[in-house]
Amino acid sequence: MEKMSRVTTALGGSALTGRTMHCHLDAPANAISVCRDAAQVVVAGRSIFKIYAIEDEQFVEKLNLRVGRKPSLNLSCADVVWHQMDENLLATAATNGVVVTWNLGRPSRNKQDQLFTEHKRTVNKVCFHPTEAHVLLSGSQDGFMKCFDLRRKDSVSTFSGQSESVRDVQFSIRDYFTFASTFENGNVQLWDIRRPDRCERMFTAHNGPVFCCDWHPEDRGWLATGGRDKMVKVWDMTTHRAKEVHCVQTIASVARVKWRPECRHHLATCSMMVDHNIYVWDVRRPFVPAAMFEEHRDVTTGIAWRHPHDPSFLLSGSKDSTLCQHLFRDASQPVERANPEGLCYGLFGDLAFAAKESLVATESGRKPYAGDRRHPIFFKRKLDPAEPFVGLASSALSVFEIEPGSGSMSWFVDTAERYALAGRPLAELCDHNAKVARELGRNQVAQTWTMLRIIYCSPGLASATSLNHSVGKGSSCGLPLMNSFNLKDMAPGLGSETRLDRSKGDTRSDTVLLDSSATLITNEDNEETEGSDVPADYLLGDVEGEEDELYLLDPEHAHPEDPEYMLPQEAFPLRHEIVDTPPGPDHLQDKADSPHVSGSEADAASLAPVDSSFSLLSVSHALHDTRLPPDFFSALVCDMLRFYAEQGDVQMAVSVLIVLGERVRKDIDEQTQEHWYTSYIDLLQRFCLWNVSNQVVKLSTSRAISCLNQASTTLHVNCSHCKRPMSSRGWVCDRCHRCASMCAVCHHVVKGLFVWCQGCSHGGHLQHIMKWLEGSSHCPAGCGHLCEYS
Repeated sequence: MEKMSRVTTALGGSALTGRTMHCHLDAPANAISVCRDAAQVVVAGRSIFKIYAIEDEQFVEKLNLRVGRKPSLNLSCADVVWHQMDENLLATAATNGVVVTWNLGRPSRNKQDQLFTEHKRTVNKVCFHPTEAHVLLSGSQDGFMKCFDLRRKDSVSTFSGQSESVRDVQFSIRDYFTFASTFENGNVQLWDIRRPDRCERMFTAHNGPVFCCDWHPEDRGWLATGGRDKMVKVWDMTTHRAKEVHCVQTIASVARVKWRPECRHHLATCSMMVDHNIYVWDVRRPFVPAAMFEEHRDVTTGIAWRHPHDPSFLLSGSKDSTLCQHLFRDASQPVERANPEGLCYGLFGDLAFAAKESLVATESGRKPYAGDRRHPIFFKRKLDPAEPFVGLASSALSVFEIEPGSGSMSWFVDTAERYALAGRPLAELCDHNAKVARELGRNQVAQTWTMLRIIYCSPGLASATSLNHSVGKGSSCGLPLMNSFNLKDMAPGLGSETRLDRSKGDTRSDTVLLDSSATLITNEDNEETEGSDVPADYLLGDVEGEEDELYLLDPEHAHPEDPEYMLPQEAFPLRHEIVDTPPGPDHLQDKADSPHVSGSEADAASLAPVDSSFSLLSVSHALHDTRLPPDFFSALVCDMLRFYAEQGDVQMAVSVLIVLGERVRKDIDEQTQEHWYTSYIDLLQRFCLWNVSNQVVKLSTSRAISCLNQASTTLHVNCSHCKRPMSSRGWVCDRCHRCASMCAVCHHVVKGLFVWCQGCSHGGHLQHIMKWLEGSSHCPAGCGHLCEYS
């Protein structure tokens, strides 16, 4: 969409006027260049080579330089430059390695002037000398740079970068004889055109190819470079060694960089791929662009400021076959959409919080961040009111320190080192890990391990006889549930006179089936049962006791004042009416011998002790007729793992995954498991717990994690004498024919485990070195170094 704002700039008596506009080209553009009076622009590409006049409202085509009956590769342009001293002189770099000059003053239709065919591969860049009218420089894919004198037919100098292809060449604006060149290998070279034998200076500027460079129009020594590493760097070349003074981080490879006129710290960039926008950066604020132009729909291939003294107009060509003029006033400003709030934790647990200055009230009582444990790692820079981005997106920073010791991660290290993840039965692993967690004060984690043990290690149903003899025992698979209560200490007439009403022909067992939801526990002091006002003279749930004993209630703590004994309704659902029966302790035995008593009743009655000191009725049925399978709890266990992971305790989530193995692996997707494993392994490695990390990798249930310790296991060995790489065929160097790993003690070849001193590099068999260092700390090789083995 075209924007109708208009700008007029006075330039030495003339005025530049215009607006944001674009025109459609016949083909994609590879490069553009502007004439010195800023009235015309040339567009060059593989299939286009035209000159357009820049008018107030539109671009007007003036000249098509692709003439002739047959298409020629000399017209397939990779770059174009318009001489800034002679408005009739153009130069193009062809994809076939030819450098062509064009004279617009020729009267014929064909404006081609000279052809230079000395390059063997594609010419990437051509550049005119800023003050010398007849000097032209080119850089090619063949790795050579050539300087041409347009008054001669051949090049006058050839510069070899001794490297890969040349991507850009630029004459210095301030130094007459100096030019810079950038290369595929990341190097930047500075040359003197009078000395083609070697460069004046060379340094590595980027991690990868350097695609472009541009000298600052005002600062003599500033050189901006852009590369595939998505960075734009500004170098100070006036020092003895090239010094990086600014670095701008972009989001894609940088294809073009141009300093903005009349703005010392501004430069424009465009990307080689992915990103179609043009950005104008203030190098003092390297992370947020000062302006952004979003008109193009494909990769921008060429940018040029319309006039060397006008910062308002920017021209661009693109692969979307459009030529655009951008008005700086119409550019969007990303800083206006920047988020002024931020939150981050420091290495030692400190919390940094940034908020918009207008929202942060000034607190006179707030102490400055002093950093009593170390030097301050945060600071707030005092802004310069003269800076153009003051007030656009500035934040106040607050740093909150934690209490000393409160952020300690010793529990994490202790847990990782002491946890048992394999090598024992599941019940023992759960018990051990629960004990470790409990000793470290992590009671919730300990309870979780205990619950996992109960879920996955509880036994099947036991017989009635075994239940009666196992109350209070500590077994590896959980405690069976059994209930008993004292009959002797009940109110008179209850224990001996109780009978079940069978007037309706009910033949069910006297054994009472208990509801699991009502299971209660009483202690030795016979405390009252929860949810009931009736004193509890019976025992429910898990109990403690000695081997082969029943845990019985003490008769001394009974309540003889109670007129009768009633079972709490919520614990024992009533199934029969309780009626009075003839007294006498022999009633139960008589009932057992009666032919009208069912077998189950007789079994239950026969379990009553015959000791005169007490009477016991035992309920020998388990709480459930059938035990719930572990799969019933799978969803609950998975939710528990996700809970711990979301709380940040990925250690617990991974440990349970490993211990339970296939029991829960199928219920959690592979991607989630991999994320938990990688997070835990990263934490272990940060704390230098290498052995634990390797054990987690080895025991992991994720296929993507279990192969981590199988990568990068190759050890490359160099010969200790000639320093050349050893072959894999044997222990003798192929070059110097000497054994590479000789034991300094026994002077034999070490073919097994080899240990060496990191100070002097001498070593040998592990056992020999250990035995040697027991009696002497000096190196066995006689070098005099004091070796240590720990």
